[in-house]
Amino acid sequence: MTSWLPIPLGSHFSLANIPFGIISTVSKPIRRPAIAIGNHVLDLSVFASQGGFAKLVDLPKDKLSVFSQSTLNDFASLGRPLHKATRSYLRDVFRQDTSFPELLKDNEALKKEALIPLSEVETHLPLRIGDYTDFFAGRNHAQTVGALFRGPANALQPNYNHLPVAYHGRASSVVVSGTPLHRPWGQVLPNPKATEPVFQPCNRLDIELELGMFVCKGNDLGAPIPVDAAEEYIFGYVLMNDWSARDIQQWEYVPLGPFNAKNFGTTISPWVVLADALEPHKTAGLVNEVDLQQYLREKRQDNIVDINLEVSLTTAKGNTTTITRTSSKNLLWSWPQMLAHHSISGCNMRTGDLLGSGTVSGLDAGTQGSLLEQTQGGKAAVQLENGEERKFIQDGDTITIKGWAGEAEDGLIGFGECSGTILSAVQRG
Repeated sequence: MTSWLPIPLGSHFSLANIPFGIISTVSKPIRRPAIAIGNHVLDLSVFASQGGFAKLVDLPKDKLSVFSQSTLNDFASLGRPLHKATRSYLRDVFRQDTSFPELLKDNEALKKEALIPLSEVETHLPLRIGDYTDFFAGRNHAQTVGALFRGPANALQPNYNHLPVAYHGRASSVVVSGTPLHRPWGQVLPNPKATEPVFQPCNRLDIELELGMFVCKGNDLGAPIPVDAAEEYIFGYVLMNDWSARDIQQWEYVPLGPFNAKNFGTTISPWVVLADALEPHKTAGLVNEVDLQQYLREKRQDNIVDINLEVSLTTAKGNTTTITRTSSKNLLWSWPQMLAHHSISGCNMRTGDLLGSGTVSGLDAGTQGSLLEQTQGGKAAVQLENGEERKFIQDGDTITIKGWAGEAEDGLIGFGECSGTILSAVQRG
């Protein structure tokens, strides 16, 4: 499939993708929806106002206002069938053999106004996030970290293979890629033999390579989402870095789990890859040999999105090293299973809710999604290409996550970057 708009080979934003986000520009600072296509974005507010969606019969005219909002919540709430129709329509608009050349291909005035170079836009959080829940679906990560703290025989807790473990995170500190974060303060034990904590900046700041999923529609309070219907509640996916203060976490997490160790910042990529774009890239995840409760049994077995993932670390001096290459196939639980479990108590999901997958890790060296795993709890160091080494994140370090599905020749389905720089801790008097 080719486009009349030049799209570089290997672009994350091919015609096979069409991800949605929120942009602003210097000349027009108001936030509005857009799609990414090659090295450009299409300003959907302009496109819609100039009759760009006139041929999309599935979209009622009274719904065109979703493309003039400052978040994607209203568009997401329209549901999967309309997301699919809109994506398909926009792909057609950009095809070389488009059915509607008059809409954009041959409309020089609209192209000049609505097509903006990607380098000239600022991206923002794509949705207004009401609630954020982080799961623990990466069994390899759970196994490795559990072995570090409890020994191999007790690495996984008894419940792990029976249900998707999760905790409620902090939606207010979810930030878009490119937002710097300060090193957090907290209570830590100064050494392994200490019994009294000290208050200081985190010394063991870590990353967690994750995927994020946005919910497109809610369920009523008291009405669980059936696992085989849960796909209809999925809007799309982003990359996620769930920054983690390991020394703060170690002291505070008993008995209720992470708190300040996790709530100081979670970074997500700005472009939402729609669920329909990744339907051709589903595969089986890790094998679970447990006889699951009925509400978690899916009819579909190949229901894990298959995404190639990379993490790079750039030092304050500007030297970059790829420290992780792995795949989202290293998940035990699917998104429908996570939604089914999240709502089985009667909990009501809402449009814009964000779910995290948990850390995605392989078992081999260079495939782990956290430094905690790569350094065996800080005992070994990761060697960087410039001769430096890291056990945990230092001030000035930038972590960048990339992810994509498919092959360049067929058109990659990518997310762009999920990037964040750690600044020094805020000084306290």
